[in-house]
Amino acid sequence: MTYEGHGGRDVSAAAGAVVAALRELAARRPGELTLLDGFPDAELDGWPVEVPEAVRVVLRALGGVTAGRQRYAFGPSGHPRVRSASEDATWALTPRGDVLTGTGAGTADWGPVLSLAHVDEYAFTVEAPGFVPWLDDLVRRLAGGTPHDDAGGAAAPPFAIAAVPSIEAAEGPDAELAAIVGAGHSLLDVADLRDLPGYPCAISWEPYFTYDGGTADTSGSDVDYRFAGGGRVLLLESDVSGDFLGRPVRRHRVPDDAAATAVSGLRSLARRFPRLVTLADGTADAELDRWPVPVPPDVRTVLRAVGEVRVAGMPALRLMPGEPWQRVDPALDRMIRGDGGAYWPLARVGRAPRSVSLAHVRIDPATGQWGYVVSVPGGADALREEPELVLLAESLPALLLNVVHVVEEAVRRASATGADPASLVTAATRWFTPNTGEPWTMPVPVEEWAGSPDPLRAGAAAFPPGSHAADLRDSPVPTDLCFYRAESWRWHRTLDRLHFLGGGQVVVAVAETDG
Repeated sequence: MTYEGHGGRDVSAAAGAVVAALRELAARRPGELTLLDGFPDAELDGWPVEVPEAVRVVLRALGGVTAGRQRYAFGPSGHPRVRSASEDATWALTPRGDVLTGTGAGTADWGPVLSLAHVDEYAFTVEAPGFVPWLDDLVRRLAGGTPHDDAGGAAAPPFAIAAVPSIEAAEGPDAELAAIVGAGHSLLDVADLRDLPGYPCAISWEPYFTYDGGTADTSGSDVDYRFAGGGRVLLLESDVSGDFLGRPVRRHRVPDDAAATAVSGLRSLARRFPRLVTLADGTADAELDRWPVPVPPDVRTVLRAVGEVRVAGMPALRLMPGEPWQRVDPALDRMIRGDGGAYWPLARVGRAPRSVSLAHVRIDPATGQWGYVVSVPGGADALREEPELVLLAESLPALLLNVVHVVEEAVRRASATGADPASLVTAATRWFTPNTGEPWTMPVPVEEWAGSPDPLRAGAAAFPPGSHAADLRDSPVPTDLCFYRAESWRWHRTLDRLHFLGGGQVVVAVAETDG
């Protein structure tokens, strides 16, 4: 393996040259630089990551270097960011773990090398393509008196790239990148390190959660970063916990044939795993024509085939009318029919009076289209006091596709681990009930959308001052929407009605007026 820009030398030969240069520098500046003892091969063999020969050339000779207050220790650090996985592990090169290197199996060198800025814990810089060239650059910096340190204020890297949503990469034209990121995730971004413009190279990126004042609880959110594809990409995942979303996300595209694909998937699961999935017969077109709501073609594709979906560990989805719980209490009905349209109940979730939720599909009153699937508190008092909901899916077919994926993943994991698939389904579908730990979409006072060119946002801005609105079109699925957690929604306010614009794409909460 050779390195462009490092003389084209074999990496092991380059490693030997770097060690010699560092020893010479330490000999000339004994009061400033100290070399740490190296490691015998027997110890390197016991490390939880693969140590290729070029890296061994360095580590047999030295275990690190100290320069003033800065310490580079190449042995095991125990830092929580260090991962030891078979394919894409990372290894800390400083005790604090602010300089990391990838250790992909089967490579001639460790790499790439990533540094984290202390002034911004989410600022990442790729310092070098591998451990040996990074160490070479470190020697040059030490010789010039400018080692990596934690003082901040260093010059910005001369090169930069932007991370992109992993779903964009998964659905894009680059087959190699798509294979590395897999299906992608709405809160996961990817930085492509395969062909950087140069080093050091900054990665332009920011988390999806908010980290300024007035958020619900910023202390729980974090960023998980890891190499993938043998160090060819860096994955940056926002772990949003008890916090609002701070920027729009990219969602998976719902396929045009979602209805037919969902029906086919459900039938296959019911046939292969009858104890886990059962389906009820669908409804004839003549009966669908008599329903009190319009039934568009994509929904008919589902309802002709399936009348009910029962999955062990998940609330039953009742797609046809007839259950007593589908007759919603008038007080709750008034609160969730604020848009003058209609909705279709799908599931009654939970048993305790204060924790029951109603999952339903919103129906756009202007077009008759079945829109977003949401779940709201099933009691009027609970919704009035704490107005909230959870977005379950962008449509009924999309919800059923999600169910198919959840069951398939549960079956796969159960087969591999011996776990109960029903318990895995339960763990994966807690989002049927609002406010269960999913990221919170940020509600804003409707006045902020005055003059918006977007028709739905402009429609929301027409509601009385003090109303709050949230746009679910750029939120992940699932996502929680808790109006009462917004700082601008005063704690003593109560809800009058929810309005679902565009079939649930934008939701407006109108507060009760005093007197």
